[in-house]
Amino acid sequence: MKRLPTLLACSLLASANVSAASRGTASTFRYKPTSDDERPVVVDATIGPQGSDFAMRLKFNKLPFGEECKQRCANVTLFLDTDSSVQSGLHLATKGPENGADLAVVIQGVREYKRQDAPPVMMLRVKVRQLGTDANSTDGGELLADLNDRQDPERIQVDGNTVYLLVDATSALLPSARKVRVVYHPPGGNAVQATIPGMLGSSSGRGVQIFKNGSGNWGRAPAGAASEHSGDGG
Repeated sequence: MKRLPTLLACSLLASANVSAASRGTASTFRYKPTSDDERPVVVDATIGPQGSDFAMRLKFNKLPFGEECKQRCANVTLFLDTDSSVQSGLHLATKGPENGADLAVVIQGVREYKRQDAPPVMMLRVKVRQLGTDANSTDGGELLADLNDRQDPERIQVDGNTVYLLVDATSALLPSARKVRVVYHPPGGNAVQATIPGMLGSSSGRGVQIFKNGSGNWGRAPAGAASEHSGDGG
């Protein structure tokens, strides 16, 4: 599993801690796992606009993929309602907080068997789907991206239990507004919802900084930079 260079990680972590102390609440949302959560779940997330992307720092309660979780690795979906309107996006048959979501970000720890005589290749896979008004399930939307940490390091990096992710939001059909609603619904738990600045907000591009100074070097997102609202579920 790839790790950030030690010196870079330590220096960025120190600056993030100072930033968090000065700004208070650090995260977009937090979730307290239950005894029923067999798979790795997101326990702390910082999400916000960064240029034309949505940047995410997602901390899991345990390694999201690899030998430790074996066949029970991460299988997480984050929903983004990019215009904070239930009129567009996902329309489920039943009422639920996911209704109105325009993007579904599915994060899975997977193992692929390339050859029968070779051990499996373990990786973190991310699928991004755009959900139009005709979508009535997560699988019903248009696949915008199919990424993994081995082939797409400019979009995904993993540091232990933490996943850094950039989601492209340049689709011409993706609605935009000043606010974005974020929904995380752990299996068997209550949905966690939060609000972050949207692509049309005045703070767009000044929130989460997954890349250090925009230079392309991976670093830790400054805690609290994108959070306007935090939710706790369980």
